[in-house]
Amino acid sequence: MTKVEYKHTHIAAKKKLGQNFLLDKNIPRKIVRESGVRAGDRVLEIGPGFGALTTAILEAVPSFTAIEKDRELARFIREEHPQIELIEGDFLKVPLEPLAAGGKLAVLGNIPYSITSPILFRLLDNRHLVASATLMMQHEVAQRIAAVPGTKEYGILAVQMQAFCDVKYLFKVGRAVFKPRPEVDSAVIRMVPKADDPVEDSEGFRLFVRRAFHQRRKTLWNNLKEYYNTSEVPEATLKLRSEALTVGDLIKLFGMLKPME
Repeated sequence: MTKVEYKHTHIAAKKKLGQNFLLDKNIPRKIVRESGVRAGDRVLEIGPGFGALTTAILEAVPSFTAIEKDRELARFIREEHPQIELIEGDFLKVPLEPLAAGGKLAVLGNIPYSITSPILFRLLDNRHLVASATLMMQHEVAQRIAAVPGTKEYGILAVQMQAFCDVKYLFKVGRAVFKPRPEVDSAVIRMVPKADDPVEDSEGFRLFVRRAFHQRRKTLWNNLKEYYNTSEVPEATLKLRSEALTVGDLIKLFGMLKPME
């Protein structure tokens, strides 16, 4: 367990919580700049840790809400930044509706590698409450979210996120600026939920995407024939692999399918 000293405070980075603390002050400022948050915005920070990003957000927004699961770090943030509304709890469980208070949240965070996907899908499920999400995460995951068709990174995560959000890969962050130093690089992405969902049945669409990419080397016909009536789909499309279709193509294909009785 790595002890991190910050302002004469010794707190152990907990591996099970995926904690890696950011040491370079320029990167948090860049994240805040790219997020576009301004005074008056409802800002939510996920997992402030030692407050590197917190401090940068406070330069733009005088007060905001942060959710921190670690008790020691929550106490540290309360003492260091009393102007913040600090919720001690798990982001995956804290209700977001009251935090949005009838508006929308600008979400920022350096999110733990171990729970990146659950956090992303929680934001996706609550996209009606989210104005934007500017997040630092494992570089490989950021690449998968922003991937384009025909690449090995393009798959379920890219399609799920890009179908409902405008996604932008912002910049890479090397592993040397963290303590403890992780084994992988990071990257920052920004996601803005679309004004209107592209499909009426978003749950059905997510299930369809999982099925379409279930076995990447198989054609769409082989992956989908058990679950859907494909009679309205052009044969040429069904002969393709899912990775060959754009997000728009997949949305269109979903609209042609009828679930098997």
